[in-house]
Amino acid sequence: MSSLYHFAARAIHSRWLKRWPRGRSSGGHTKASQYTPSSTLPRAESRAGASREKQPGSMAAGGGSGVVKHIVLARFKEEVTPERLDQLIQGYAALVDAVPSMKSFHWGTNVSIENTHEGFTHVFESTFESTEGIKEYVKHPAHVEYANEFLSVSEKILIIDYKPTSVN
Repeated sequence: MSSLYHFAARAIHSRWLKRWPRGRSSGGHTKASQYTPSSTLPRAESRAGASREKQPGSMAAGGGSGVVKHIVLARFKEEVTPERLDQLIQGYAALVDAVPSMKSFHWGTNVSIENTHEGFTHVFESTFESTEGIKEYVKHPAHVEYANEFLSVSEKILIIDYKPTSVN
């Protein structure tokens, strides 16, 4: 099963790379730059991990609503100190209290034994109540300010939003 998994992962990755537009930074991922809510950037725990969540409440359901995960993969510039990374992570976690639609935040560092990380070292996961909640987050002044700070020390990022689905 393991070899089947590796074959499928390589096939998917290969097809993805062929479709990715040329002219992007190395690896087909966006280099960090200035953030504005209308920018066209694609969107993407040291010490064992950390998380921050709001108290359970109602999450919207139906239509364009329902839980949405916002995943950010990042590689930071070499000159970024561990203390600076800690400040960035604390700032990201503080967005849970600043942005009403952001329900939780988790983060970690790459611990994979497979060499497919393409240089990404950190993973950040936020949970939102809906796709409308993501739109609210993207435009929120606290996020715009934080995103500019984050991008200024990022070498490259990849952002993906998805709706979790169970296999029946």
